[in-house]
Amino acid sequence: MQTKARTRDLLIGGEWTRANEYISVRSPYNDSEVGRVGKADPEHVERALERAHEALSSPIPAYRRAEILERAARSVEENAEDLARTIALEAGKPMKAARLEVSRAISTFTFAAVEARQLAGELVPMESSPAGAGKLAFTLRLPIGVVGAITPFNFPVNLVAHKLAPAVAAGCPVVLKPASATPLSGFNLAEILLNAGLPEAYISVVPGSGSEVGGMLVEDERVRYITFTGSGTVGWGIQERAKKKKVALELGNSTPLVVHSDADLEAAASAIATHAYSYAGQSCISIQRVIVQRDVHDELLERLVPKVEALKVGDPLDEETDVGPLITPEDRERVMDWIAEARRDGASVLTGGELENGILRPTVIDGVRPEMKVSCEEVFGPVASVLTYQDLKEAIELANSTNYGLQAGIFTRDLGNALAAAQAMQFGGVLVNEAPTFRADQMPYGGTKDSGNTREGPHYAVREMTEERVIVLNHPG
Repeated sequence: MQTKARTRDLLIGGEWTRANEYISVRSPYNDSEVGRVGKADPEHVERALERAHEALSSPIPAYRRAEILERAARSVEENAEDLARTIALEAGKPMKAARLEVSRAISTFTFAAVEARQLAGELVPMESSPAGAGKLAFTLRLPIGVVGAITPFNFPVNLVAHKLAPAVAAGCPVVLKPASATPLSGFNLAEILLNAGLPEAYISVVPGSGSEVGGMLVEDERVRYITFTGSGTVGWGIQERAKKKKVALELGNSTPLVVHSDADLEAAASAIATHAYSYAGQSCISIQRVIVQRDVHDELLERLVPKVEALKVGDPLDEETDVGPLITPEDRERVMDWIAEARRDGASVLTGGELENGILRPTVIDGVRPEMKVSCEEVFGPVASVLTYQDLKEAIELANSTNYGLQAGIFTRDLGNALAAAQAMQFGGVLVNEAPTFRADQMPYGGTKDSGNTREGPHYAVREMTEERVIVLNHPG
């Protein structure tokens, strides 16, 4: 698999198709051209939808779907280094993080293959009521139909895998619209699936504008299921427009980590230094708000700041780099504006906040208040904001004080405190003595409030992409 600059045509129903226009994919690190991909127009999207809808008349048996996914997992593993390098080039993600993303994609395909083999309905206990006497009933799980998948830039392999692999496991054709900033990885995965034996009509990749390409996927009645990862504004807008279809939304967060006075402070500081800044904080569950008990505030920062200052900033292709660039100069300027605003409002920048060769250095801000943008909104940059609390109730209130609810964490040695926080924090996931940035690909992953309405992970996504049909047999005695 090539990773040098190349041109990718559109993939329409498994067939490579010339486009009328092409999108230049550029490195966030040095603005060099990484490659070019076809830009889909309405005619291309229409053809992709036609092919996907036609594919439903040729269902793939479950065992074949599993075999395709198993072969795809092996191919991802065999091409892991090339896939990781493509991520580094188009997304600006450091190689060590890019390799981790690829390894997770292998798991995603593997777990989806397992789900394809065991996807089944259940027996209905008909004789538990008089009306059901003499009847046998069971359910089948059938593909919901065409899936429209819209993916973001920040995990261009594994988040695409989390859309494609469950859809294949469920037997659903997919039309993928990858992020225009990082489309090459999506094409790579689609090609891997085709080489693994996926029938051509089951996959299309159509980069293009969200309003045009994404809009067609959202509004076309042939698409029965939309799976979207991205901003809340766009996601909830899709939900509003697609009222007659299922819409799965995985959106943003302002991720809190509570550090209680009885915590292992060294472990907490290490977790923050790693997971607030990996991929320059451009993850929905990057640690953003460090909510620390006042008694240990100073000690935690004494441990944390040197670890943050030791992180290496630079070229994503450099094996030693920990923190690379933000995806666009505009994003870099926005984050710097938020840092400056926090400073003007009385917060203190303990480290970072300035550029190093055009890259924003990892930043720690102390004395943050909940209403500051760096706390209540999603920064999506290499910034950790520190807030303090007196008792656990106050900490939980601070954690819950945003509109987001994806994942949260707490470091404490007290099981009672851990369980109290887990029950009271209004998040889809609460992690104890682990960074809230942690995600294993088989676990249910998703949020509450403005952070979304679904749970990803192959076991959960596959069931969302199927419909239950009940079969009733009358067998009077």
